[in-house]
Amino acid sequence: MKPEDIEPFFAVLAAANPQPRSELEYTSVFELLAAVLLSAQTTDAGVNKATRRLFAEAPTPGAMLALGREGLEQRIRTIGLYRSKAAHLLATCRILVEQHGGEVPRERAALERLPGVGRKTANVVLNVAFGEPTMAVDTHVFRVANRTGLAPGRNPLEVEQALLRRVPERYLRDAHHWLILHGRYVCTARSPHCSTCAVSAWCDYAASTIGAGSAAAD
Repeated sequence: MKPEDIEPFFAVLAAANPQPRSELEYTSVFELLAAVLLSAQTTDAGVNKATRRLFAEAPTPGAMLALGREGLEQRIRTIGLYRSKAAHLLATCRILVEQHGGEVPRERAALERLPGVGRKTANVVLNVAFGEPTMAVDTHVFRVANRTGLAPGRNPLEVEQALLRRVPERYLRDAHHWLILHGRYVCTARSPHCSTCAVSAWCDYAASTIGAGSAAAD
């Protein structure tokens, strides 16, 4: 993707969805953190199904701790890797209560010290809860960034750094939402929907696909 293609690429995504939102359900910063922690290798829909009951019963770190390991596992057992996630979530809740007054910190270093919270999860919380222009690179963002040529990279950190360099400042806050949704519903891992993609005009992959099709037709 050429530098001059990036502005129209995001302008189209922004026009189609001016206020993108996470598909995870939450009503507080703590619930957001918990939902993102639980979402690894699990669909947002699957997480939401479990957390509707969980958050109604335990909307704070203290209440979550009161459930205990067995109680928490019972409530999230439909989520993949639920045992290890329960252990991480309870350990995180304990740190939040003991070191942060029950509040979720807004510093990256403090977030990444929480059990089960890596760079991607910290980026989601910093962006969604605190409005920071961070790039949470999940499998969808990684695929779209590489496939389109927007921000090629060999690993999530390289893609994140490339996105921060290339995405125009006015789109930075919402860019990772647009890229996640685009990867989830349009630029899918198998059989991407290039023929109906609104941003295919600026995509390296679509251009090569169309070109190959034209050459075959000739």
